[in-house]
Order: sequence, then structure tokens, then C-alpha cells
Amino acid sequence: MHSESNPPSGTPLVDAQGVSRTYTRGRRSLASTILPWRDSPARPTVRALDAVSLSLDAGDVVGVAGPSGSGKSTLLEILAGLSLPDEGSIVVDGVDLRTLSPGERARHRLQRVGFVFQDFRLLESYSARTNVALPLVELGVTRRERRERATSLLTDVGLGDRLDHRPGALSGGERQRVAIARALAAKPAVVVADEPTGELDSDAGQRVRDLLRSIAAERAVVIASHDHETLADCDRVVQLRDGRRVDESVSSDASGHSTTSSAAPTDDSEDG
Repeated sequence: MHSESNPPSGTPLVDAQGVSRTYTRGRRSLASTILPWRDSPARPTVRALDAVSLSLDAGDVVGVAGPSGSGKSTLLEILAGLSLPDEGSIVVDGVDLRTLSPGERARHRLQRVGFVFQDFRLLESYSARTNVALPLVELGVTRRERRERATSLLTDVGLGDRLDHRPGALSGGERQRVAIARALAAKPAVVVADEPTGELDSDAGQRVRDLLRSIAAERAVVIASHDHETLADCDRVVQLRDGRRVDESVSSDASGHSTTSSAAPTDDSEDG
């Protein structure tokens, strides 16, 4: 099956090349829907992404930065297979997502991509363990294995004593750790995190940053964030502005190499 294939040795785990995405603003008028032959003003479009390229290998932690409306969320949606680019290519874990049907793409996403959201997206009426186990139901994992895997993951993120707590009984940092455990439940190749520390205080945020770093050993992690500390913890940071890459900064690594910055080959690199 498509989603179970592995990329050839030396191939990036995530490879987006020249991806562009255009959206149409506003809604069609009722008259133009009922009477499509009537002339109606063309609706304005917005270029959310414009020929953006990005590759990630296993072990990479890459940040995506930029002001609101710069294209961060659109890029994450494409990297995760939630939407497809109008132009360009997107290959995740050896699979060209453009070749998949919507159902195949959903299955691939469920198996190979983990999500971490700013607002946690936990089901309030279920325990932490059940929240973590839920993605595995669709994959046909047995109830016993779901329970064992969820227990192990929550223990790994420091919540072994909170297994049966519902989200309302957990702190913000604990809820985000539950969300990270859930993102790892299907053993994904890629974890996509959208503002994962945005709702957390500094101590909880640091714990989440450390956790995101620790899970990257065998997978790629991409983080969209406005938070300077979160971006500083990334191996490199891609800067977006008006849907285009304007530059990329490389953070200090464990060896103590100093931070550098280089302009990406885009038409508006002088804006960086």
C-alpha cells in the first residue's frame, strides 16, 4: 500500500519543491450560482504560497517563522497532506501525495504524520490515555495494544501518573504533552506542530520544546511558531513573507557552532 513504503536511502523524509497555493476570497453570489451564465465580477485571489521549497531528513527539527498571513499554516497543511499545492511537488516518506486519492491521502496522513496544535484538540470527556489511543482505532490496532501503547507514550512524556485524568484536570503543559503523545501513537515519520507553546507559560513551554527535540531522533519535526525561544531550539528556521521564502537561519547545534543566516534564492530576498 502507498502509505507503507519507505523512502530510498539518501532521500529526504519530506521533500516539497516549488509548492504554490492560491485561494479565492469571498463567496459566489446567489445569482451567479443559480444563473451561472450571467456576468459577475471575478472574485479576488490570494497567493498563500509562492514557489516554496523545503526538505527535511530524519532527525531534523525545522522552524517556520513569519508574520500572520505569511503562509505558515498553508505550508504546514501541505507538508502534512491536509491539502495539495496548485503547483509544485510534495513527497512525504517516499510517497508523492499528488498521486493519492483523497482516501489514500487520509490513510497516509493517519499513519505517517503526527499533529500537535496550539489548542491541544483533546476530547474533554475522555481520559488522557483514551485521547492518545483514539487515532489507533481507525488503523485497526487491537484494544489491548492501543492501551499498552498509550500507557507507554504517556509515561515517556512524564504523565504516567495522569493516565486516567481528563483534560480538564490537567494543566496546559500537561495537556500539550498528552497531545504530543497522541501525535506519536501511530509511529509517524513526520510530526507537524502549529504554535505548540503558544498557550503555555515559560516553564511548560520549555518542557514541550525539550520533548519535541527528543522525539526527532527517528523522524522529522517541523514547527510553525512566533515564539523566539521555540525557534531558537530548531536546527534551522525558514522565514516566510507574503507566501515566499525570504531567508533561512541556522541555529547553534550541540557542537556549539555559531548561528548563521543566508538568503534563499527568491525574487524578494532583499525584503529579509
